[in-house]
Order: sequence, then C-alpha cells, then structure tokens
Amino acid sequence: MTPTIATQTPPASLHVPVIGWFEQHARDLPWRRPEAGAWGVMVSEFMLQQTPVNRVLPVYEQWMARWPRPADLAADAPGEAVRAWGRLGYPRRALRLHGAAQAITERHGGDVPSEHGQLLALPGIGEYTAAAVASFAYGQRHAVLDTNVRRVFARAATGIQYPPNATTAAERKLARTLLPEEEGRAARWAAATMELGALVCTAKNEDCTRCPIADQCAWRLAGKPAHQGPPRRGQTYAGTDRQVRGRLLAVLRDAVTPVPQSALDAVWEEPVQRARALDGLVADGLVEPLANGRYRLPLT
Repeated sequence: MTPTIATQTPPASLHVPVIGWFEQHARDLPWRRPEAGAWGVMVSEFMLQQTPVNRVLPVYEQWMARWPRPADLAADAPGEAVRAWGRLGYPRRALRLHGAAQAITERHGGDVPSEHGQLLALPGIGEYTAAAVASFAYGQRHAVLDTNVRRVFARAATGIQYPPNATTAAERKLARTLLPEEEGRAARWAAATMELGALVCTAKNEDCTRCPIADQCAWRLAGKPAHQGPPRRGQTYAGTDRQVRGRLLAVLRDAVTPVPQSALDAVWEEPVQRARALDGLVADGLVEPLANGRYRLPLT
C-alpha cells in the first residue's frame, strides 16, 4: 500500500516549521559552507554513508586539504585514497570516490557535474548520492532519502516507528509528494529533514519536545505504536570478516613498503577467516598481491 500523509495536512504545513527549525539549529559543518563546493559535498556524502559525523569530520578536513579538487585525487594512486580513508570503515568507498574523481577529471574537465543524470553515470554513485549532490551542491529539486529522512517521513507522515529495511517505491513516491515545488526550498527541505532525523527524530530516544512538527506527527498522535515490521538489521562487528579486513588494512596503511605475509598473519590467529578476509580485499581491489608473498595498497 502506498503511504499517505496520515495527518491529512498539506505538505506545506510541514515545510515551514521544519525549514524554520533548520535555520536555527543546523550544525555548522564544513561541507555545508559555500567554500566546500560540489566536490566537498560529494566527498562528505561518500564518507557519511554508514558513518557518524564526529568520525567523518577529521578525515574530511585532511582529505580536502590534500585533494581540494577531483583532479588532485585522480592524479594520486588509489591506494593513497584507501590509506587516507583511515578507520572510517567500508573502505571500498575510498576506491569508488577515487574512480569518480578520475571520471570527473576525464569527462567533465575536473568539475563535478550539476546534472543529475551525469552524476548518476559516475562510477560509485547511486541514486541517493546523485540526488544529494544535485540538491545540496546545486540547489536542485530532488528527493534525498537517507536513513534519517526515511525515519522522519515514516513517523511524521505514515505513523510507523521505523521505515522498511530497504527503500521502497512507496517511500520514494511519498518523498516526491512532500517536496516543495520551488527548487531552492526543496533543497533546503532535503537538508532540514535529514538534520531533524539526525538530531531530534533519532532511531532511539527521540526528543519529541524539540520537534517542530510534533503536533502533526502521525506516529506521536497514534501513541507511538511499537515497530511491527521485520526485525531491524543490527550492526555487528566484533569477530566478523569486516573486523579482520580492518586489521589487515591497518597494517598496510601504516606501511611505507610492501608488507610480508607474516606481518598480516600476526593480526588474526584464525587462519581460514584471515585468508578469506585477505582474499576479499584483493578481489575488491583494496590490496595488491606481489611476488614473494608480499602485499601493498593498490598503485593503479
């Protein structure tokens, strides 16, 4: 069933309080400043996927100081992007961002394109990132659906505690319905709903007393019914292949010369899982095997 606005109030009645709240309470983040430009917005969007702002901030600042334009990153080895990614997690994002920088340099003269279709055609860029860059960097009208926005819409508009595990066509339709018509205002709405979900309408311990649309929120008005859908996916890490991959990459990031197999063997004692994690890193292009059982971050 297609979600509808449970309060039966026009979308415009949500726009004014949410955007007004954002004007007063938005965090001063470096990628929101004019000097960040479209490249700064793109870098932040890659880094913020599944990673909180406080962990991203120092890495973002170092990244932009080293590679202020896409061409600067494109000219460097992809392994350097992986090294600079540090412990943000999901390091394939670093390779994808490097690939996008190369494509921007080759296809668009080093400038992040403004057209949604051109953004979507870049390697490593999906629907969300293309919409986010077009909206936040160029002030265009796009539905930007990250986890925070989806949660705000699920509660305020459809009366449920959490959105589905994966974005649905119904959610996209609802997001388009809620978009302001004017481009600049739509872009502001996208940023405002994202911030509202990050700071107030959080996954746990939501603070409805600070919410600018609490009096219109379908979930609150219904008495905050408990989640009835499939179990929400947890974020496990300890003992997983992800943890092993992270430890292997940490050794390679810290090394200035190729690393012998023995150095990698020392980070995890279970040999089967360690070998599987290393094979996965090689298959993903994050690690380059060399002769004599040595490994390094990729150069090409």
